[in-house]
Amino acid sequence: MHAWQAWLVAALLLFVAEMAAPGFWLLSVAVGCLAAGLVSLVAPGVLVPVLSFAAGTLLSLVGIRPRSSGIRTNVDALAGKLGIVSERIDPGTGKGRVQVEGEDWRAASIMDTALEPGTRVMVVRVEGATLYVDKEM
Repeated sequence: MHAWQAWLVAALLLFVAEMAAPGFWLLSVAVGCLAAGLVSLVAPGVLVPVLSFAAGTLLSLVGIRPRSSGIRTNVDALAGKLGIVSERIDPGTGKGRVQVEGEDWRAASIMDTALEPGTRVMVVRVEGATLYVDKEM
């Protein structure tokens, strides 16, 4: 097997593995392998294909990986939103529920006071699937 064939087989396997893996890490490495395979067709040896692999991987990481835009999405977007306590939030047990934008969430109070159903609250922070709330002022 020639070196270019090994690089291209590795790229193909990584492209397939990317479909099952979270994130875009394997895709960047696959692009690097593809670059090295194409370069090894015209430049025999080890050094030039390995350098093209590294360059292809790094460039594809910059180009493919999603960048943080500062826009909060999903559950993180709930911080700062108003809600209504739907099930008593007990500071002793740390359990309770709150309705925010029509959805029911597990909630905990950031204060050491109980919050009764119907109380208007503001989401202060989100940790996992738990909303930490404070009584609306």
